[in-house]
Amino acid sequence: MTAVILGLLAGAANALASVLQRRAAATAPEADAFKPSLIVDLLRQPLWLGGVGALIAAFVLQAAALSMAGLALVQPLMASELPFTMILIAWLPPRGLRQVPWTGVAVLTVGLAGLLVAAAPSEGLGVPGPGEWIIATAATAGCAAALVAAAWTIRGPVRGVLLGVTTSLGFALTAAFMRTATRAFSDGIVAVLTSWELYAMAVAGVASLFLLQNALQSGSLVAVQPALTVADPVASIALGVGLFDESIRTGPWIAAEIVSIAAILLGSAVIARSPLLHDERAVTPARRG
Repeated sequence: MTAVILGLLAGAANALASVLQRRAAATAPEADAFKPSLIVDLLRQPLWLGGVGALIAAFVLQAAALSMAGLALVQPLMASELPFTMILIAWLPPRGLRQVPWTGVAVLTVGLAGLLVAAAPSEGLGVPGPGEWIIATAATAGCAAALVAAAWTIRGPVRGVLLGVTTSLGFALTAAFMRTATRAFSDGIVAVLTSWELYAMAVAGVASLFLLQNALQSGSLVAVQPALTVADPVASIALGVGLFDESIRTGPWIAAEIVSIAAILLGSAVIARSPLLHDERAVTPARRG
């Protein structure tokens, strides 16, 4: 239960980070896309720095949750980020909570709860070997590279969707490295600092953060957030099962899991159609470079 609470709090912190970073990234010149100058520009904005602080808090909460439970349980809880995002945007003036598409929020929440109940993910005791890490990293990086190549030639919301999915793959791999790094705490801080997974986690996390800024700059939250919400749990469950021998229920439970995933997708789609999110980009007009 503690891992579930920490996972939900991490989702809320991620939502706050997305809202703050999106408002800052929307003001960045389009010419900064895929360039280090994007981060340099954002570093001068207090809103973006506040978003980074919220992201760090989410990272700590996620690491604490992963120290108690597996990827297949913790990462799907991150889907709570989307409802939290809607509520946070609604709190910002001149909007109100009555504008939140509560039907979509309810459907997504029920789908998430249904998925966790049906799948009943259990923590695995597997320890990935070098070969398994190479395969998982190469497969994730290959998919990410293909999506970035596709996004490179596209502008607007479609680019935001592609980069949102790419970012989710990066965060899922980051969580996998984090899962191994948190296990090393039982052997002391020296074991953590000398584990290669800690530094791989840092590299994957920084790369994912860079992709996230480009995703938020490229498209509004209506395009980016559902992609982030849905892709991360799917990728994380696959990595959890493949790397750590985590298990989910199969047999007749698969039907319930599919229905639950469909509910998550439906809830995300309903939320994505909300005028609240469609108007979000207009709050901070993009500055042209």
